[in-house]
Amino acid sequence: MTTLTADRKPVTLPELHARVSPRETLRQILLMTGRALQKMRRNPEQFFDVTLQPLLFTPMFGYIFGGAVAGGVSKYLPMLIPGILVQTALTTCMATGVTLREDMEKGVFDRFKSLPMSRVAPLAGPAVADTIRYAIATVLTLAVGIAMGYRPGGGVLGVIGAGLLVIVAAWSLSWVFTFLGTVMKSAQGLQGISMMVLFPLTFLSNAYVPTSTMPDWLQAFVKVNPISHVVSALRSVANDGTINAEVGWALVACAAVVAIFVPLAVRGYRRQL
Repeated sequence: MTTLTADRKPVTLPELHARVSPRETLRQILLMTGRALQKMRRNPEQFFDVTLQPLLFTPMFGYIFGGAVAGGVSKYLPMLIPGILVQTALTTCMATGVTLREDMEKGVFDRFKSLPMSRVAPLAGPAVADTIRYAIATVLTLAVGIAMGYRPGGGVLGVIGAGLLVIVAAWSLSWVFTFLGTVMKSAQGLQGISMMVLFPLTFLSNAYVPTSTMPDWLQAFVKVNPISHVVSALRSVANDGTINAEVGWALVACAAVVAIFVPLAVRGYRRQL
């Protein structure tokens, strides 16, 4: 009788560290970005908001308010297009938070609890992937505007600079809704709160009408509204091809939003674990 013995080799497990290194954090963020992109590819309905909103809102606002505000649609477009860009970016940011909350409700993030991964990676990955959605919305809005008669004075470089600025602004503002996604109890509740944030910020700004036409008490709020600074920066870059102080203020506001809401979003995410 012959006895067979298996030649067992010791299995070497990867060494786990108490803290994830910055290099490993970056690699995990890219992995989560790839996961979010795969999810977008399999759910094309996620692109409905970034495609339909520019196609609907740009002609609607242009033809309704153009004559009353600027005396004609073509004269109104240099004021309107930057406003539409910012409004579309804000709406897309809201979808970022809602999608995150839905993933949490489905238990997707429960699987991440047992993995030795950075806590910021599951939040930052979808935020990076959503820059593609911001880019699609930006290109469509500019294309519709040009088809309606918008002729940006900044030329190609001005349009590219404005597009990059609105993508940076949208990415930074998405952290506000990511934070809300980690603290709200349901996607429906988050959507309601987000609309309450979205509409005052957008309409109580200089996005659609000149600030001088508003009451004095309202002008005080409009002038400090960060959306007004982003809209003014987009107008100077796209319409005039100049980089003025408003561009600087817009970038400072974006940096401040990231500095405040990234730690808050990570803290809210840890509370869910």
